[in-house]
Amino acid sequence: EVELVQSGGGLVQPGGSLRLSCAMSGFRYVNYCLAWFRQAPGKVREQRERVATLTTAPVTTDYADSVKGRFTVSRSDDKNTLFLQMNNVKPEDAGSYFCAARAGDCSFVPGYFHSWGQGAQVTVSS
Repeated sequence: EVELVQSGGGLVQPGGSLRLSCAMSGFRYVNYCLAWFRQAPGKVREQRERVATLTTAPVTTDYADSVKGRFTVSRSDDKNTLFLQMNNVKPEDAGSYFCAARAGDCSFVPGYFHSWGQGAQVTVSS
């Protein structure tokens, strides 16, 4: 099973930038969907919203409309770390961010992902 360990997060001012990282290990297949989800305050796990996804074979990326042009999902050259670069951060971007992985096609549904990072809090405040 894929193991995910997150780092990053913290306080960022509106308009600022932040990068989240997710160290990955335990891959067994070629095709995975790697994703970042956001859990807003007061929401439960099943209500996490997909922010961005990256497929590994072929390599494609996709974003929620609310973050297009501002966030970028990518992997390290050794493919062992997933990143979410957050630029021009807005107050509505605040929440707990989780990286996730599933073998096969991508999904927007949190329940379809079997591996999760521990989460990182993003607070947007001046």
